[in-house]
Amino acid sequence: MASTQVNPTRMELSRQKKKLVTAARGHKLLKDKRDELMRQFLELVRENMALRQKVEAGIRAANVNFVVAKAGMSEETLHTALMAPKQTVYLETDKKNVMSVDIPVFEYKTRTADENDIYSYGFAFTSSDLDDAVKSLADVLPDMLKLAETEKACQLMAAEIEKTRRRVNALEHVIIPRAQANIKYITMKLDENERSTQVRLMKVKDMMLEETHHYKEKRAAYPAE
Repeated sequence: MASTQVNPTRMELSRQKKKLVTAARGHKLLKDKRDELMRQFLELVRENMALRQKVEAGIRAANVNFVVAKAGMSEETLHTALMAPKQTVYLETDKKNVMSVDIPVFEYKTRTADENDIYSYGFAFTSSDLDDAVKSLADVLPDMLKLAETEKACQLMAAEIEKTRRRVNALEHVIIPRAQANIKYITMKLDENERSTQVRLMKVKDMMLEETHHYKEKRAAYPAE
């Protein structure tokens, strides 16, 4: 439906046509953006599912090793062995822009590059099952960070997809139809005004012709002497 606030003028008609062209171009760009976001979002979801399964499997294996280690060691010895961690992990955060979405990127560094620094205890009083449990947790750490990164990326991209979808719907169902209705309304009003003007001009012409005809009749009835 055309807006009642639209002035049916040629300047307003030109403005509405430009608005329609801009809205149509924006609608196409936003649809392309939405489709690309959906494609990348589905890839992230698949990656996220694979990472989650891998992380859960690693954590389950570490838990099994811890249970076995606890069964073969005294509780006091186990607590003492794990009381003071030896290795330190530093997490660095960055971000990358994907289709106007700032996706987090996690990188981590350890205090030392020695892989054996994950063991904070001596091997004399502990079992190999405890070593396997600690190693399992150390191995799953990179995947855990990557999983956190992809899950956050999925959340951000889902929010951006929803926002883009609302904009596409607003353009498709509100702005573009309104501009089209305004153009139609203004065009009809201008055509109506033009027809009215033509009718008035024709009436004026008929009146002038009629006056001219009467004038000629009077001249014919009273010729000059």
